[in-house]
Amino acid sequence: MTSPANSAFPPDGFTASWTAFESDHGEHLTLHWDNEAWTASVRLDRAHVEFVVRLSPMWQVRQFLLFRDLDEPDLWLGTDGHGAWGEINGVHRRELEGATDLAVTRGDAALSAFVHTIPLRRLNVDIGGSFDARVLEIDVETLAVEPALRTYRRIDAITWEVAQEGDLTELTVDAFALPTEVRGRYTRTA
Repeated sequence: MTSPANSAFPPDGFTASWTAFESDHGEHLTLHWDNEAWTASVRLDRAHVEFVVRLSPMWQVRQFLLFRDLDEPDLWLGTDGHGAWGEINGVHRRELEGATDLAVTRGDAALSAFVHTIPLRRLNVDIGGSFDARVLEIDVETLAVEPALRTYRRIDAITWEVAQEGDLTELTVDAFALPTEVRGRYTRTA
């Protein structure tokens, strides 16, 4: 079940866009309900890539597909929703076990504001509360996939602190748990 603190997305779809403060990077989300699951399609302008995340009705990641310059995915990962991951060719990725969420990067730079929405919609956390999210950091340039730990702490009704490897980021969200601003990095434009 989606956290009761979040508004339901319209079943006929939803779009959002973000721009980076210090570059011409844009992120464009199209979200739609199809076949009893959510599909998030995200285009990242600066990286010239698109990724698709298939999400259960309870906002658990089921599939991740990354498209760079081919019609077919350059990277396809699937999970059972309980932290076991594999590739399209059936190879089990034991080193990724336990991860339930995503981070899309290029080198050390985070490229997606949307990915924060996934754990925020799934979990109901009171003000002052926190949770740890094991994420897969997916580098769109090298296709490296590495597990990492992210801690989300709820400051107030719309503000969260996100800590990862000594880096602390603050984000504000709307009623859908979509970031309206990732402080110093991204702002929502639509």
